[in-house]
Amino acid sequence: MTGPEPTPPSVWRDGDFRSLWIGQTTSQLGTQAAQVILPLIAVVALSADTEQVGVLRAVQQAPILLLSLFAGAGVDRRRSPDVMVLADAGRTVALAVVPALYLLGMLDIPLLVLVAFLVGALTVYFDVAYQTSLVRLVKRDQLAQGTSALEASRSAAQIAGPALGGALLSLVTAPIAILASAFFFTLSVLSIRRIRRPEPMPRPAAGRARVWRQIHEGLRLVVNDPSLRAVGIASALFQFSFAALMTVYLLFLPRTLHLPGAAVGLVLAAMGPGALVGSLLSARLPRRYGYGVVLVSAAVLADGVMLCVPALHGSSAVTITALMAVNFLFGVFSQVVDVTVVTVRQAITPIPIQGRVVATLNFVGMGLTPLGSLLGGYLAGALGLRTGLLLTAVALALSPVFMALSPLARLGRHLPDAPDNPS
Repeated sequence: MTGPEPTPPSVWRDGDFRSLWIGQTTSQLGTQAAQVILPLIAVVALSADTEQVGVLRAVQQAPILLLSLFAGAGVDRRRSPDVMVLADAGRTVALAVVPALYLLGMLDIPLLVLVAFLVGALTVYFDVAYQTSLVRLVKRDQLAQGTSALEASRSAAQIAGPALGGALLSLVTAPIAILASAFFFTLSVLSIRRIRRPEPMPRPAAGRARVWRQIHEGLRLVVNDPSLRAVGIASALFQFSFAALMTVYLLFLPRTLHLPGAAVGLVLAAMGPGALVGSLLSARLPRRYGYGVVLVSAAVLADGVMLCVPALHGSSAVTITALMAVNFLFGVFSQVVDVTVVTVRQAITPIPIQGRVVATLNFVGMGLTPLGSLLGGYLAGALGLRTGLLLTAVALALSPVFMALSPLARLGRHLPDAPDNPS
């Protein structure tokens, strides 16, 4: 009987990885702060109505569906640090324009919507590039450790970024507060520019249909590879069900449990520290117990704890504590799933096509979320909040059930090698 694999050398000894981690962390802080501040600029500085704020938020997310596949093809043709530098330099300029226009009295809703779209588009490119860059920087046996570090910083940014945005808004006007995001993007540029390691560059395809041909190659690999196909389907099932659940959940807390706003924020914030713990665990558990066992078990536990929420009643301290515990555990196990899935995807995808596979899985995984949100709203209205929450929590089980029946469940402690020919 053999024990767990020896621990690989620490990625923190690698100067290029440290530059990537610092750049990705500061960029995520800027992203999260901007997502809070941009809508508040519309509300506070421009007196936007609810419909205009809804349009602004939709425009921020639209590039995920519109540009993900093109971003994947673009990243695979360039050095990923170059893409990240250009993306964050562009976001710096776009956000710096906002206070300038405000001070000149020229800022209005259409211009702010345009800025939101540009920032969202560049965010898509940055996210695809940073997920692609790791596999080009570190050794194969360091992927789990590197992914865990990057995902931990992303989770921390999801907690700190909105808090930072809120704190700045209490000190300065909203248009001036957006400069904090521009500052973080500038720090990201300065750090990522220090990455010097060469990357294997594929030969560009010839002809006018080059981009479409490369997009098709990414789609074909995901469809034809059993493990990547399973990742895409499991992600789509989870994101669809989770979007439906969160739509009901955000109504259930204040209207059924009668929680005050501060308590709702406290309950939701508990997911962040859980995600940090999950990131740490995900660097160790798969190498000890196997990727398949960890992936399926963590998915079952993450989705299972959400079944406890519909059984809760009242707004007592016990209820709030129970909700915080549920969200903490959900954060832990869902982050283990997320990091493990990313590690599997990185290991089994050929380096020349990493960007397109990342973009394809993002596109597939997030594409159904608007429909999930609509379903959640319909169930809440037709069946009531408690019943709707129970049904959507049960629907979360579709993802781990599918993974248990897929090739992902059979992955051991050693991941299969990526094929030499991505086609």
